Amino acid sequence: MGHAACYFTAGELATRGMQHLPDELVSNRHLIYSSPATLAFNSPGAEGFGVKRAGLAIPGSVMLLVAPGCCGRNTSLVSNMPAYKDRFFYLNMAETDIVTGRHLKKIPQAVEEVVDCLAQRPSLVMICITCVDALLGTDMERVCRRAEERVGLPVRPCYMYALTREGRRPPMVHVRQSLYSLLEPRKKRPTSVNVLGFFAPLVEGCELYGYLRGMGVKAIREVSTCKDFDEFQRMAEANFNLVLHPEARFAAADLQERLGIPSIELTRLYQLDRIRTQYQALGQVLGQTFDDASDYAAAQDAVDAFARHMPQAAFSVGECLNADAFELALALVRYGFVVREVFGTVQAENFVFLRRLAELSPHTRVYSNMEPTMVYYDASDCPVDVCLGKDAGWYHPEAACLAWNEDVQPYGYAGVRLLFEALLRLTSAAASGEGRAQA
Repeated sequence: MGHAACYFTAGELATRGMQHLPDELVSNRHLIYSSPATLAFNSPGAEGFGVKRAGLAIPGSVMLLVAPGCCGRNTSLVSNMPAYKDRFFYLNMAETDIVTGRHLKKIPQAVEEVVDCLAQRPSLVMICITCVDALLGTDMERVCRRAEERVGLPVRPCYMYALTREGRRPPMVHVRQSLYSLLEPRKKRPTSVNVLGFFAPLVEGCELYGYLRGMGVKAIREVSTCKDFDEFQRMAEANFNLVLHPEARFAAADLQERLGIPSIELTRLYQLDRIRTQYQALGQVLGQTFDDASDYAAAQDAVDAFARHMPQAAFSVGECLNADAFELALALVRYGFVVREVFGTVQAENFVFLRRLAELSPHTRVYSNMEPTMVYYDASDCPVDVCLGKDAGWYHPEAACLAWNEDVQPYGYAGVRLLFEALLRLTSAAASGEGRAQA
């Protein structure tokens, strides 16, 4: 008897509802297959902003990784990047440490040694610990306080715990809270706004910056653009925070409670009408009106240009990209394209997109990258023209693939325009006979 990768159609999932998802799509109910997506998600040396790179977002910060040798070796992939040279340090955990927990007494001394060996005193020491300490039940907050007393500068924890990714505070949520917990009270400035959510700036030319400046905002601060620790501290002056990624919600809530900075949450979208509606809602909250006609038109022109080039393009949409896979799939279907499959994690937040996708394209297949039967995936069973995301591209080696996962973040009308301009370049190159096109 043959084997096949398990999938469910969008129509089937919409009928079941969020509360009755099949076990195959819920990762904590089965063994996990380390597909390209899960390798990128879990690997300490993964591309993108994992816990380690995120933990070093503060200018002048350094990191002490407390882990067994295997985890430390993976970090070398990050520490070899020019931007992180001389910012990673290691405290190796021997077998005795794992059994007895004696390494916890070594951490404050190790932090002191790190600070003393640097030519310039760091602004912050992040201590990154792994699943080993999760299983040991380590109180890292207490360990960090002891280290702070020893070196006289901020020491914060971050957790590389794959075990907690299904929980209320997964690693990328907690690291954001750790970083923004450093902000101290300052006098508020009505012309100052923070953008929270990402660890890299939005794409150049993103209209959101222009809309904020048009309403009189003079300082738009993001952790990724702060030149030094003092500029980072000036984020405490903000009149409000714009939250662009749900993983920053807890950090924003902390800032509202501690510093009295309210927040407004926006969603990254690829549906032009939904982007317009969201900007209109933002304008109502702020008492402003945004003139988005030219930005909307530019994005629509890019969609139309690609549609003329490939009017019936069939897509495979992965989750290793700068988008919500289901929202992007819905956008493509609404623009008139075909989405044959989505590789994604179904969550309460994106089920609304899945439900709408089911209305328009009920036969679209939904796969989980972490489901063990993905080892049997057969691309010939679901042919596509274009893949979005490295995971989708891995499953379809013959199709044109746009990774769409650079550090700099697409957003708003600019994100839609740049996506379809990139798709046009990609497929034009493939059509010209240059072999498999990738970008």
